[in-house]
Amino acid sequence: MKKFIFKYVLLIASTLLLGCNESQVTATSSTATANSNQSYPATEYLKHDETYNPEAVIPPQCYTKTNGVNNPCYVCHQTYKENPSRPNVMNDGNLQGAYEFSEVGETNSWQNLFKNRTDIIAKIADQQILSYIEQDNYTPFINTLKNKQDWVGGIHHIKDLEKGAVAFDHQGVAKDNSHWVAFNYKPFPSTFWPTNGSTGDVMIRLPQAFRELNGQYQRDIYFANLALLEMVIKDLSQISVPTLNEKALGLDLNQDGQLTTIDQLKRHAYYFGDAAQIKTTTMLYPENTEFLHTVRYLGVDENGNIHIPKRMKEVRYMKKTLFREPVSLASAYYKEVKEKHFENLPITTNLGDRGIGNGFGWEIQGFIENKNGQLRQQNHEEMTFCNGCHKTVGSTIDQTFSFARKIDGVAGWGYIDLTKMQDVPNKGESQGEYLTYMQRVGGGDEFRQNQEMLAKWFNLDGTVNTQKVLAVDNLYDLIMPSKTRALKLNKAYYSIVQEQSYIFGRDATVLEASNVLTHIDGSQAPLKAEHRFQWDMRLNWQGKQHIAATQVNP
Repeated sequence: MKKFIFKYVLLIASTLLLGCNESQVTATSSTATANSNQSYPATEYLKHDETYNPEAVIPPQCYTKTNGVNNPCYVCHQTYKENPSRPNVMNDGNLQGAYEFSEVGETNSWQNLFKNRTDIIAKIADQQILSYIEQDNYTPFINTLKNKQDWVGGIHHIKDLEKGAVAFDHQGVAKDNSHWVAFNYKPFPSTFWPTNGSTGDVMIRLPQAFRELNGQYQRDIYFANLALLEMVIKDLSQISVPTLNEKALGLDLNQDGQLTTIDQLKRHAYYFGDAAQIKTTTMLYPENTEFLHTVRYLGVDENGNIHIPKRMKEVRYMKKTLFREPVSLASAYYKEVKEKHFENLPITTNLGDRGIGNGFGWEIQGFIENKNGQLRQQNHEEMTFCNGCHKTVGSTIDQTFSFARKIDGVAGWGYIDLTKMQDVPNKGESQGEYLTYMQRVGGGDEFRQNQEMLAKWFNLDGTVNTQKVLAVDNLYDLIMPSKTRALKLNKAYYSIVQEQSYIFGRDATVLEASNVLTHIDGSQAPLKAEHRFQWDMRLNWQGKQHIAATQVNP
């Protein structure tokens, strides 16, 4: 596709925008220079299929003003050299102590962070936004794709998904026989905390062979393989399972020489059923594993309780179309490190209707609201943003987050429910993950601008009120916003939808962010050595909290 270079167009009369098709760039990179002070609306970039931010893979959170001590970086940037079986060898923990941005990336292009939306929010009535977020935009989206004859990107349909938990049985299996399975996982800190803007859910589906025995669907085989996969991803040796009937299957799943019913399963070298020839590989999903993730507004009922509403901000889909052995992945990581060293701009493979590739075996597809609230396919730059987290981040397990954070075993099968979770510690730690995060960050979000979290869980001197946090017995009470804040965040994001300005940032901020850098000084370290941390996203669901002595000094 022929394109013009947008930074050149900025120098000529805007009326030429409609006819210019001069220069040519690739579909996967751009020489355009991001300019956070530019005056063109995002819709102009969308209209002409031009790149605004060539470094869209750098998330807004990477521009946090840390003051050397406030560290939200550790949950993404990690090095695990002590674990040779871990396929993720990005080993980017050093980024807690060094900015390694390209020259383009040194300028913060996420201009929506610096927009005060107070006046815009005031013009949107509460009832207007409440009515909007409870409208179903998922079913019309699915119907549109089904009627689109030239669509080749797949249709990711779960009947009644807009209704949330209603679409699944008590163990998370979709009632429509699509074999999608919902699981209860701990939201990643802290962008995915509802208090910071969104609710959501995640579902997994394994390939057909993992669901069948002798060509026939067997629920017990499916759950045995799901459990085995969970052990593989979390590197566990045993896990609880829904009651499985070995006699009915004719398989000795737990290898004790008897055919009985079992509720515990030990790790195996191979999967079960028709997938019995496929080896398990530590911390890697099998080929053709699928994930479906919906990002939603903050539902508010008549009593002010927060729930997952019908309307979806985004529908995100990942499919592992190519299984790469650890040695092959190591080569891919090395290539990424080398490209970053030479400050090459990121290249994202455009797969058309199928979205983008991340270079590590996964295809990523994303849909987002258009101005009318209907879900549309994201353009290339909007999709490139996804690779910022699902490509070369040191803390991920096979480029994913949520499944490694599922409640262990049988208790974790079912639609997400924060009231059933406590703030358990991360693997290798003793204090609750969210409490630890707030202490290390000095706030309830990366930018330390969530005033409600600061007022609710922090002392006047800026330290966390540890005892108050420890007194909370579920995550709902810890990270859900008030009705007032939920409405403001919904309205703020709705204004971004109206602008279609996702390339300027998707964070639903009410006020202009103050703890954010507009430009990176690469000569300064993001964090002092004593404020850099080792961390593992996996959780110790059997662990009890113990209070750590350290806090960020404000």
